[in-house]
Amino acid sequence: MDTRIGFGYDSHLFKPGVPLRIGGLKLDHPEGLAGHSDGDVLLHAITDALLGAVAAGDIGSFFPPGDPRWKDADSAIFLNLAMEELQNAGYRVVNIDTTLILTAPKIGPVAGEMRARVADLLGVDIDQVSIKAKTPEGLNLDHTAQCHAIAMVERVAEPDDLKSMSAVIESQRQLEDVVEDLLSSVHGVPKKRVAPVYDTEDIT
Repeated sequence: MDTRIGFGYDSHLFKPGVPLRIGGLKLDHPEGLAGHSDGDVLLHAITDALLGAVAAGDIGSFFPPGDPRWKDADSAIFLNLAMEELQNAGYRVVNIDTTLILTAPKIGPVAGEMRARVADLLGVDIDQVSIKAKTPEGLNLDHTAQCHAIAMVERVAEPDDLKSMSAVIESQRQLEDVVEDLLSSVHGVPKKRVAPVYDTEDIT
């Protein structure tokens, strides 16, 4: 089986007056993370790891920080895009391993809920998602949150084994309709490009 590994990293400064979101969860803390979007350092790192695994660029390639459309955006949108790129390349997630580095809040009490949320966003089982946390002792980074993420992915099938959707769907029009429906469920707008075959239940 063809496997690949992608690495992602992100960091944000803490900022008063904004909600703190990490791993798709809103956490009780007096400060949030500064960023053009919602500043979710964990989802950003995972997004880059997935994109890196299939050499699809990085989060900034798809969502420039200066673009007003992504101001305060939910970072789950970015992760959804990375999953689409992964699936279009013919791969699926094997496992995700992450390490958060921050002084506060404590991640241990919410790690289980956070793993479940990330697993749900990725369409995988919770035992395929690892979330660990460390403190930046002695590094003078107490006002910063960082995250390192590694993603292992595997090819869904060998190219010779992939079935052409046209062999299953009778007409070209039906094929176009299916592809547009799949892309619309991710982006909210139909697109006319044919993606490699993959399990539609994996789409987040």
